[in-house]
Amino acid sequence: MGGPFATEAPASDALGVSEAMGLAKTALESFTVKIVGEVSEVSVKPGYKAAYFTIKDAKSALPCMMWNNRYAASGVQLQMGMLVEVVGRFTLYVAKGRMNFDVSSIQVAGQGDLRIRVANLARKLEAEGLMARERKRPIPKYPERIGVVTSPRGAAVHDVMRTLRRRFPIADVLLAGVPVEGERAPSHIIQGIEAVAAAGAEVVLVVRGGGSYEDLMPFNDEQLARAIAACPVPVVTGIGHEPDNSIADMVSDFRASTPTAAAETVSPSREYLQNAFSIRSKALADRVSSRIEFASAHLARVETRPVFSDTMQLFAGDALSIDHFENRLRAGLGEAVSRRERDVAIRGDAIARQGRDLLDRREREIALAAARLSDLSPLNVIARGYSITRNAAGSVVRSVSQVETGERLEVTVADGVVACEAVGVGRDGSPKPPIS
Repeated sequence: MGGPFATEAPASDALGVSEAMGLAKTALESFTVKIVGEVSEVSVKPGYKAAYFTIKDAKSALPCMMWNNRYAASGVQLQMGMLVEVVGRFTLYVAKGRMNFDVSSIQVAGQGDLRIRVANLARKLEAEGLMARERKRPIPKYPERIGVVTSPRGAAVHDVMRTLRRRFPIADVLLAGVPVEGERAPSHIIQGIEAVAAAGAEVVLVVRGGGSYEDLMPFNDEQLARAIAACPVPVVTGIGHEPDNSIADMVSDFRASTPTAAAETVSPSREYLQNAFSIRSKALADRVSSRIEFASAHLARVETRPVFSDTMQLFAGDALSIDHFENRLRAGLGEAVSRRERDVAIRGDAIARQGRDLLDRREREIALAAARLSDLSPLNVIARGYSITRNAAGSVVRSVSQVETGERLEVTVADGVVACEAVGVGRDGSPKPPIS
């Protein structure tokens, strides 16, 4: 018998380790599950292709991984102790016998979900610069048109309208009544902002009364935040009460603690206006008085000038100027005439010389052309012993191919014309017919 570690032939129905792990891998990876657990470990580092974390409950822990593109798209930033809900499938690394959970989607579970999503969105918009102080625009001091976007039936609209009528009744109020609760509220609020801005509002109030955190969630909407940032005029928010702070408050140009405070921000009080008018009136009066004193002093200085005691002093300087310019004109005119006469004489002589030279040159050119023309004249060519032969039609004969035996020809020589008859035709190199 063998020792305690002796091996025996395996039973025919026993599986090898690889086969067993393969069966387990196939079984685990064949279905998708949803799991809720608390985050106990997080490893999200630059350079990693995936986010690694562990979720647990009171009895067990499960290692998880999520590819970076899915993790970024989820909008969740994992934190220790966070309760999350993950969807995915189990994976088994057969070489080491290790099990992992491949997460395809993740969301925060339970009560903390809303606040964490809002916090993540706030960080995202802040990173894009939508909350930067330098982006915020100044609120106009005396707006002639004020846009108000709120529920037409809530207490907020009455508080705002009452405050504006009391403090700044000369302003036109453009009211956009929209729902401020529910899933569709953000899109309606966006439409209201765009409507009052297009109607000419110089500043827009986005307000609503107090409520629970869930009631105020429409004002934590990303698209609404972007619409507020993109509004062509400044936006003032007054949402809820003093402790409440929404994403809309963070991206607005000014955040007021309440709807009433928002209305006060865009409407100067009567006391403020009266004080401003008093200051401006005094400044204007002081400026007018200063200008009058300056003008009076200037007038007193001008009155002492000699021209006001002797009116002829007005023309003394002009008379001297006229005499001066008259003398300059006389001297300059005579010199100019003499200079022009000299120029005319010089140019006349030059033209005469050029005319004679031109005539001589033209005569020589004409004589040369006449000589060339005479050399090329047909009559001179004939006089040197050449002749011109024409057929009965009067055409000049230039080749023997134009002449047939017996054809009558006319030969022009220097002193007359000879009538001939072709008794034969011979080409260059061929025997010529005898002349009988």
